[in-house]
Amino acid sequence: MGWLARSAAVAVLLSVTAACASVPEGAAPNVPAPAADTGGAGPGPSPSHSAAVQATPVPEDCEVAADHPKRQLRGVWITTVRNIDWPSEAGLSAREQQDELVAQLDRAAELGLNAVFFHVRPTADAVYASELEPWARYLTGEQGGDPGYDPLEFAVEQAHERGLELHAWFNPYRVGWQEADIDHLVDDHPVRRHPEWLVTYGDQGYFDPGNPEAREWVVDVVADVVERYDIDGVHFDDYFYPYPAEGETFDDDASWRAHGDGFADRAAWRRDNVNQLISGVHERIEETKPWVRFGVSPFGIWRNRSSDPTGSDTSGLQSYDALNADTRTWIREGWIDYVVPQLYWPQGFATADYAELAPWWASEVAGTGVDLYIGQAAYRVGEDGWEGEDALSVQLDLNTAHPEITGDVYFSMKDLDGRARGAVERVAADHYARPALPPVADDARGAPAPVGGLTAEADADGVTLSWQGAETDRMYAVYRVPADADLCVLADADHLVAVLGGGRRTYRDGYAASEAVRYHVTALDSFRVESAPGAGAVVNPG
Repeated sequence: MGWLARSAAVAVLLSVTAACASVPEGAAPNVPAPAADTGGAGPGPSPSHSAAVQATPVPEDCEVAADHPKRQLRGVWITTVRNIDWPSEAGLSAREQQDELVAQLDRAAELGLNAVFFHVRPTADAVYASELEPWARYLTGEQGGDPGYDPLEFAVEQAHERGLELHAWFNPYRVGWQEADIDHLVDDHPVRRHPEWLVTYGDQGYFDPGNPEAREWVVDVVADVVERYDIDGVHFDDYFYPYPAEGETFDDDASWRAHGDGFADRAAWRRDNVNQLISGVHERIEETKPWVRFGVSPFGIWRNRSSDPTGSDTSGLQSYDALNADTRTWIREGWIDYVVPQLYWPQGFATADYAELAPWWASEVAGTGVDLYIGQAAYRVGEDGWEGEDALSVQLDLNTAHPEITGDVYFSMKDLDGRARGAVERVAADHYARPALPPVADDARGAPAPVGGLTAEADADGVTLSWQGAETDRMYAVYRVPADADLCVLADADHLVAVLGGGRRTYRDGYAASEAVRYHVTALDSFRVESAPGAGAVVNPG
């Protein structure tokens, strides 16, 4: 009887191999998780269902396919400020907002992305239920207006259901625009209670980075979200001290007089203020949930070579000088887990050539343990230098020559279904033909227990897998390999067919060919460490 004609389930052969859980290099096996409150998301002890499951780890000396990296960050920014991406306008009902967000998460997953950077604090306010700061006006049209649900809680749940990481994106200092925000702050806004924290510059207001109380407030706000929500990362964008405005002076004289002793000049003091914020956030995250990764997306130029011989061969604005953001120090001190420079320029652009900056950033992170992802300008597709459906794909083509570049993040969500639709679909076809697991967090512990009870039921249209997992499993990876292949086929993503949220225990694969195949399902914990493959399920049409 032919394969396509068969409607009954084919025989499933389960093979269990010797006991040994895979452990990341340098990590001790079977180390119990910290006893911190995890909000239901922490890497707890080995699940009882897997106590008897035996597994053989994937060998460490396997050859891997460079075209299909197993670990890669593929992200998109979902911007709430000024309703750029979500919600599309203020005042939508809770259901309308949720429907819009679900559609965007579905689109991200459809394109092969595995992370979203969700804007939770656009203007010293909250896109989540907070006792520290008021609801953002972008939800209801009025600051402090309750949307009737918790958007961040909903976003985390829906992202994880789709196998997407969610990184909570904070703007640390911006309080808002003068007429729209500063003139309409609610009574319990922190700036109302602490007017000395506010500095106005141009048409916007900012927390004074030189005020230690304001800086500690920002750290507390971030820590509050880390403690209460099941997020995968904390993310800052490029806004530290404000971008220069002609004829304007950032008036931090009072804090400079109070706290500037011992610094050579105000610029050095300002950089130290930002450094203290970055190191303070990093420390609080490590104390609370060390599996939550912390990253920053700086302006794409650190310093030009004309100012510093170790800088890039560029001639644009320098974030070190203009924004007082010393990204190099954050990388070298290990205060961030990843960096996402915004390289929003095409190759060949003389002032800031992508072909110059991508390698420069690669050299900055080399040997540091800090991951490098590139901020990609989906919003510029169609402009001069960004024509054609390969406008983004050519940037990723260049990245492949630099192994330090392990991912990309696109600005922003609305453009992936808008002006950049064709270009990002070309990226998906050229570079995301296989799923990818997210990068492993620092301080990873021993690997999680393998899944148990894997079964496969085949019919004419495909194969249905089911398995047993633990409540603490963050994600599952599903592999389909030749039936006679050794475990090295699991060392890259050549045979990875799906990455699922930890709430899933089944998967429907559309495989309907005549060759015998073997399925493996692995578990990932909150640190994104992958378990050994456990038992394989062989589907043999013969």
